[in-house]
Amino acid sequence: MSVYLVGAGPGAVDLLTLRAVRLLGEAGIVFHDALVPDEILALAPQAEKVAVGKRCGRHSTAQRFINKRLADAARSHSVVVRLKGGDPMLFGRAQEEISYLSSRGIRVEVVPGITAALAAAAQTGISLTERGVARSVAFVTPRVGEGAAPSSWLGAARAADTVAIYMGAGDAAVISEALIRAGKPAGTPVALTENASRGDSRTLAGTLRDLPALAAQLNGGAAMILLGEVLRPAVAAARQTTRKSQAR
Repeated sequence: MSVYLVGAGPGAVDLLTLRAVRLLGEAGIVFHDALVPDEILALAPQAEKVAVGKRCGRHSTAQRFINKRLADAARSHSVVVRLKGGDPMLFGRAQEEISYLSSRGIRVEVVPGITAALAAAAQTGISLTERGVARSVAFVTPRVGEGAAPSSWLGAARAADTVAIYMGAGDAAVISEALIRAGKPAGTPVALTENASRGDSRTLAGTLRDLPALAAQLNGGAAMILLGEVLRPAVAAARQTTRKSQAR
């Protein structure tokens, strides 16, 4: 009995790993996140598709129910795929599924995927690290599940040269205020990328004080917040584009 925790990446089909594509083609059942696009699900035409996504402010499937469904499926399907957006091991609750399945004698294999922060950096054309500018990167989220301990995201974000903030666009005003109060300069460059790697993706750039206004311009897609001095060229480019638009 096996379950494969497969990273769907940021959304573009051609960013999947070869192993992910092979397993989707072999799967009898696929449990997938809400943000996995139809183009990727189409790679498993023979499989039963079960939506078990979690999105802020919307109905979501309880994790304990997902765990049980995975275990039950492993007993009746030779290939079970748990398809997670981005990389399974980063803010994907993979450890809960691994621990539950392993405790029941079910083998788990993890297939990595490209996480949203790296996709957003690639699209922006800005390295998250740069000699003399940024030697540390923090991947954080302010989101805290019910019954979980308080998040220590603020301390990590304050200490790192570059910060990737997951699942934070809906709390942009709170995040901006908290970081500024913690000592991050209000003029720190920020880039907000929506639907990284996909055809409808776009990046908005500004400063930390601008973050709430930038987030208000989003269209409801998955968004990644990048913060740090390495993003200053992206902010300069965004302002140049704005000036050209206003001059027309």
